[in-house]
Amino acid sequence: MSIYPVEDFKQYWPENPSNLKDAVENYARGLRNLSTTVLGLVAEGLGLHQNYFDGDLSGEPMASHINFYPPCPDPSLTLGLGKHCDPGLITLLLQGNVSGLQILHNDEWIAVDPVPDAIVVNYGHQMEIVSNGMLKGVNHRAITNAEQSRMSIATFIQPSKEGLIAPAEALHSEKNQPIYKRFHYREYFGNYVANLGIKKNQLSHSW
Repeated sequence: MSIYPVEDFKQYWPENPSNLKDAVENYARGLRNLSTTVLGLVAEGLGLHQNYFDGDLSGEPMASHINFYPPCPDPSLTLGLGKHCDPGLITLLLQGNVSGLQILHNDEWIAVDPVPDAIVVNYGHQMEIVSNGMLKGVNHRAITNAEQSRMSIATFIQPSKEGLIAPAEALHSEKNQPIYKRFHYREYFGNYVANLGIKKNQLSHSW
């Protein structure tokens, strides 16, 4: 569901329940403010200007995916959502109170248990590219639960389709040459959709 800019999408949101539109609007505006703050801190941590990620790098309308995972009697037989890395810049994930998110670290799946009133921030492929590999896109998955259903809301912060993506020039040096090619996000996103996700080893000059 597209949620921001609110003025562009509110008319398409469901009318029932009667308070849904107000709730979604408050959520969308709050997440947009949060994403701006997070991206500003990331930029400063990389040594970039605080507003580096403003504009085209985060300009695609925000969309939220609401995922519901019913209980599975034998979780070993199925995944709620298979291994992948998100295509955009960052993903803001509201987990609820049931564990299910796992991230891949050193070839081992690590559970990311919910923290009350917290939102998980995942780096996507574009963050890895812009940072020239200093920050890594997170491979993750969702597993099912034998006893409890689980709901999560993932909100994606992505570049505009015509946005030009490349390692930040301020990060270039003799010892830190660009390892990713320059491209428009629509080019990347088309490949991502066509291939049902792009593996991390496809992010280099060659794809």
